[in-house]
Amino acid sequence: MKYKDYYKILGVDRKAGEDEIKKAYRKLARKYHPDVSKEQNAKEKFQEVSEAYETLRDKEKRAAYDSLGSGFRQGQDFRPPPDWFDRFGGGGRGEDLHGVDLGELFESMGIFGRAGRRSGGGFGRRSAIPGEDYEVPVRLTLEEAARGTERTVQLDGSAFTARIPRGATDGQRLRLRGKGGQGINGGPPGDLYLQIALEPHPLFRSHGHDLDVELPLAPWEAALGAEVEVPTLDGRVKMKVPPGSKAGQKLRLAGKGLPKPGGGAGDLYAVLSIAVPATLTEREKQLYEEMRQASRFDPRAGR
Repeated sequence: MKYKDYYKILGVDRKAGEDEIKKAYRKLARKYHPDVSKEQNAKEKFQEVSEAYETLRDKEKRAAYDSLGSGFRQGQDFRPPPDWFDRFGGGGRGEDLHGVDLGELFESMGIFGRAGRRSGGGFGRRSAIPGEDYEVPVRLTLEEAARGTERTVQLDGSAFTARIPRGATDGQRLRLRGKGGQGINGGPPGDLYLQIALEPHPLFRSHGHDLDVELPLAPWEAALGAEVEVPTLDGRVKMKVPPGSKAGQKLRLAGKGLPKPGGGAGDLYAVLSIAVPATLTEREKQLYEEMRQASRFDPRAGR
């Protein structure tokens, strides 16, 4: 029996997950499908790719395949260990391997073994193949993300308008079902994923649906407290700054962040900073000097 490295055939790591294996199969199946491929060995490659996928997509068959080990080379003669058939293939099968192909062995497991169901015979037949999934980057301003917008997407020579709902967040993947590549032999179309990236904003920084905005305070506003205006996506609002506020402190404005798809909105956090005047009048210098003489506050106490 010749060893076949199914992971190498699909071009994936042995630790690859189901989605990665499925994605690799779709790509290779479209490349080598006899109905569309111009490769010289398309039929053989398609059968090889299909055989690998049919084994690795089934958890029990994959476990049986993995138990054979990874120390063999592609095309190397090998024989499963005697106890392999007791564990995966049913008793007595190990005596009859003459002319059996590895793919046929795993295909037949659903008949004579206890390791799983039959997944459907005939790797070489022209089966329906789902279309390929596509991913397109979409850059939005924060204002567009807040109110929702539309983008024209071009794929395979055709264009359509994609609606982006309000509240899209940075790094989010929006799925548009059936907008990917066309299927083969009646297979369903793939999906299109819009990869959202928010443009930098001069005032706000986004964290999911929450927003941060820097709020500079004069020293006396931080010390004595104040009522100040804070910019939001809906305009400026007033907020009370408590006495004794510190630089880096965050004050929350509930519901003033990005809207959420299910209703409501994230929060806006005003991040406080202390702004010191670059130049002082003589009167201001005098007042600061008087405060220094009168205050017992030591910002470096305990250091």
